[in-house]
Amino acid sequence: MTVERLSVSNGDVTLSVQVGGAGPAMLLLHGWPDTSALWDDMVPDLLEAGFRVIVPDLRGCGQSSKPATTSSYAMHHLIDDVRCIIDAVDETTVTLVGHDWGSNLAWATAAYLPERVDHLVAISVGHPTSFRSAGLEQQVKSWYTLLFFHEGVGEAFLRKNDYEAMRVWMRHPRVEQIIDELERDGQMTSHLLWYRANIPPQAFVAPPPVLPPILAPTLGIWSSGDAALSEGQMKNSAEHCATSFEFVRLEDHGHWLPIEAPGRLAREIVTFASSDRAQN
Repeated sequence: MTVERLSVSNGDVTLSVQVGGAGPAMLLLHGWPDTSALWDDMVPDLLEAGFRVIVPDLRGCGQSSKPATTSSYAMHHLIDDVRCIIDAVDETTVTLVGHDWGSNLAWATAAYLPERVDHLVAISVGHPTSFRSAGLEQQVKSWYTLLFFHEGVGEAFLRKNDYEAMRVWMRHPRVEQIIDELERDGQMTSHLLWYRANIPPQAFVAPPPVLPPILAPTLGIWSSGDAALSEGQMKNSAEHCATSFEFVRLEDHGHWLPIEAPGRLAREIVTFASSDRAQN
């Protein structure tokens, strides 16, 4: 299967986007501290299932532009990146799939650009309102965002004692590759600008955000071994979905489901994204 790499512009930002296959469009959004490589083990299954698969490096990451100002990573800019990608590949709507920060962005895009999202798949991270309403359990799990907010402190924490936090706490399945990537082109900071632009410390005490209801049929997938995210913040996302919300709990896997369980995850996504199409 031929995969084409495109350069998609949104103002001063250029996004590196890989596109392959034919059929209904599926756009995959990675999170921190990943790049488009997060999806490498899943893409072949999605292509084989008959989807046109679109996989970008989001701004600040991989081969895409890395603006140096925190304000460049405000959520409305990130949503506009998604719109530009959909336009650039000549699609009207997509099945939008996100993991980690990519999930947060997918929820926001589905809320504010409902006409561009025909199905939504949120992996690990629930609806922003549900996440912020999940109480002390989730706030304790989100402790690290307070470190990441502070310029220089987040970077120093991640590098301390030969990247001990990344090797021991984070437990990314590809941690050595991730460390190498983050130390290229200033990505240790540009990745953290997502946190600094969107999760200030005040978020721990401020009311949760209010978004338009999610109109697209939605699938939420959460794993029991996820140390950073509670089950409730995903399950309670149903309250913000106007059409439908399906919840899948995966046992014995950690946070990085696209790497830890790519086959199972791809099957769940394909089944969900194909079901109503098969009926029409």
